[in-house]
Amino acid sequence: MDLEEKEELFAEKYRKFKKMDGAAYERVNTFLRRHTYITAREWAIARLCSDFQTPAGAEMTYIGEHLPELVPFMKDAYTPQAVNQARSSFKKKVKKAGATFFYGAMCGFFTAEQLDDILFEASEVARFLLEVEGTNLEIDQEIDIEDRITNVMKQVAEASARLKKRSGEDRGRES
Repeated sequence: MDLEEKEELFAEKYRKFKKMDGAAYERVNTFLRRHTYITAREWAIARLCSDFQTPAGAEMTYIGEHLPELVPFMKDAYTPQAVNQARSSFKKKVKKAGATFFYGAMCGFFTAEQLDDILFEASEVARFLLEVEGTNLEIDQEIDIEDRITNVMKQVAEASARLKKRSGEDRGRES
């Protein structure tokens, strides 16, 4: 079986986004914009880049050429450059959202309970997106991810408390 036959077989078996059959791009995009910073284009391409990862990187040409076949709400093929741009945009937005979240946590803007609520809401949206795209996370994987996030958040809370304490001490010395 040559590469083209393997690609066709894989595309037929690729079952992500099947719950979105018949959904219009704009409707998906509106939902994502309401709950995340990413667009439908960025979501679909980031998922495909993850699923079509090879030792040499993601298969940009294949993803772009087969986009309408792989993702029901995507109607046009993309160039490899457009795929790369969407993937890059996704990464930048995730990093910015993470930096914003951690800044809010570290500066003490949110209480521990508020941060917990934010993380819970975020995890619910993430689980919904995974469900809609047809990605199945094993319960052990989900627990491992949540445990790692919890540990990081504990470290952030401790660092924030130390910063507040030092800041208060510094203000006391200046008086």
